[in-house]
Amino acid sequence: MPEAAFGADHAFVPRDSVDRLIDEWSRVRPELDFAPLGVIARLVRARAHIDAALETVFEQHGLSAPSFAVLVTLVRLDRPEGVPQRTLMDELELTSGTVSVRMDRLEELGLVERRPDAADRRNTLIVLTESGRLAFERVAPAHLENERRLLVALDADERTLLATLLRKLLVEYEGARPSAAAGVWLGLTLAPAHVTIAMRRAVGLPPTPGLLVRHVADASPAHGVLRGGDVLERAGTHALTSVAGLYAAVADVAPGGHLDLEVVRGLESLGVRIPLSQPPAAVPAGAQSGPDRHLV
Repeated sequence: MPEAAFGADHAFVPRDSVDRLIDEWSRVRPELDFAPLGVIARLVRARAHIDAALETVFEQHGLSAPSFAVLVTLVRLDRPEGVPQRTLMDELELTSGTVSVRMDRLEELGLVERRPDAADRRNTLIVLTESGRLAFERVAPAHLENERRLLVALDADERTLLATLLRKLLVEYEGARPSAAAGVWLGLTLAPAHVTIAMRRAVGLPPTPGLLVRHVADASPAHGVLRGGDVLERAGTHALTSVAGLYAAVADVAPGGHLDLEVVRGLESLGVRIPLSQPPAAVPAGAQSGPDRHLV
């Protein structure tokens, strides 16, 4: 069957295990909306297949995925004098105990060594040994080739589209910081839409899907216009269900222009206008990024 015809009719679209799952649930509980399951379950199941395939390559080289993550991080940070163990904890998002266990294993393999930190006697520097660097150089090409193989079902445009969609989703979970490249600053610390819904429900307000204002920086363009607790619902023609929508709206405004916002304040809807400003040299006090915060 020609590729153009494949998928043109729903009857010819291949079905997966999640399709069967949704069909069965829809039959048993037709009153429930199982559409989110079509995304979440596929992400979870695809991750399981990918993790297993990646682990196979690491095992062939006598490593595990967590061990390779340490080697990759040490090479990327590129500090011949060593990387503070605390920095590794932050980079890998691990506890002190978990990092210590990984260092013990890698030290036994001769891939890293611990050294005292002359600048901080309470800290330890992790240094990549020559054997560790050789292990990275040996495994990294095989790992990247394995990743390419796992994505071969997608063409270049599909891979770009998937990366774009996943970036949009991941930013909502990890938070975003203002970019100097963006060239503008509003002075806002925002919670993503999925956090906004939960927080408004918790205080008995309608679960508006928008960006919740957590903090407004002093002397910023938004100061005096927006306040904590406001929900940014739309900006220009863009619905603000993600911070990507806000970035797109800013990009639509000419340099030196104003951003028109539709805002929900409690139960009231209002329109506001914020002048766009150049980002400051440093993040203002009170503005914090994190898993549930965007700085814009």
